[in-house]
Amino acid sequence: MDALPDVAAPAINLVPVPGGEPEDVRVGSDGQLWTGAHDGGIVRLRPDGSGAEVIAHTGGRPLGLGFRADGRLLVCDSPKGLLSVDTATGEVTTLVTQVGGRVLQFCSNVVETADGTVYFTESTSAFTVADYVGAILEARGRGALHRLDSDGTVTTVVDGLYFANGVTLTADGSALVIAETQGRRLSKYWLSGPQAGALTPLVVNLPAMPDNLSTGADGRIWCAMVTPANPVADRLAARPPMLRKMVWRLPPRLQPKPASVVWAVAFDPDSGRSVAGLRTTHPDFSMVTSAVEAHGRLWLGSIGAGCLGWVDLEHTRLPRR
Repeated sequence: MDALPDVAAPAINLVPVPGGEPEDVRVGSDGQLWTGAHDGGIVRLRPDGSGAEVIAHTGGRPLGLGFRADGRLLVCDSPKGLLSVDTATGEVTTLVTQVGGRVLQFCSNVVETADGTVYFTESTSAFTVADYVGAILEARGRGALHRLDSDGTVTTVVDGLYFANGVTLTADGSALVIAETQGRRLSKYWLSGPQAGALTPLVVNLPAMPDNLSTGADGRIWCAMVTPANPVADRLAARPPMLRKMVWRLPPRLQPKPASVVWAVAFDPDSGRSVAGLRTTHPDFSMVTSAVEAHGRLWLGSIGAGCLGWVDLEHTRLPRR
């Protein structure tokens, strides 16, 4: 694995979220924050994080979120599939439950392009989010990137991905950036230009497991690092499947555990160079799964805490060397 430059260790501010474990956080056109909770709630907060209000319930586990041009909220839910939420009424509409004749169990992240096309990732075809550790231990390329067209047609555009997770559109709209958590890499899926339809590497050999992605105001790609790479899990990935199945059957307390850290890094969308970030610890906050710029802050989602976190965006600049 390749080391990343040292990043800042700012103080983390916490904002409780009803339902807990806000996996993703997004910003609406009006500046309000939106997140999905462990209990299935879709939660809206004011720009400063106050006034948390449950707007809808999906009946599953909301993961990645994204806004449509008309203001509707796209929700990846496991195991419910790809959903749409009317942010005014809370009405939930199901968009995709099957891909290629099989059930979409682990819809992970979603983004809409300027022409209204929706792209969404599927982490694995074999597990739901409740058993995500099994997908990591399995270490097989069962993930994919899918496209939803305006007529409802779903097409798989990239398959064989190792736990496909975050997806975000580059600022110029020329490509999507995709994170593979198990593969520990970021790649670009080109939407236009001479490489249209190709998948090319952006950042590889990450020292941590990347999760959700977002695009910052200057075009930089924010990547949440849910946990540092686990040497035990890495060794297991290269061992026979029977051994990995044995580990999966162990009690949770005996399985490899994620390290407790608060970590996010921003990358240049062209070179893959680290341009900003933070890494620290907090007794009540860890396992960062999203990082989004809003109102001069970097907001952080988590599957290891009952709250959102935030830091002053200015404090994520790389230290001078």
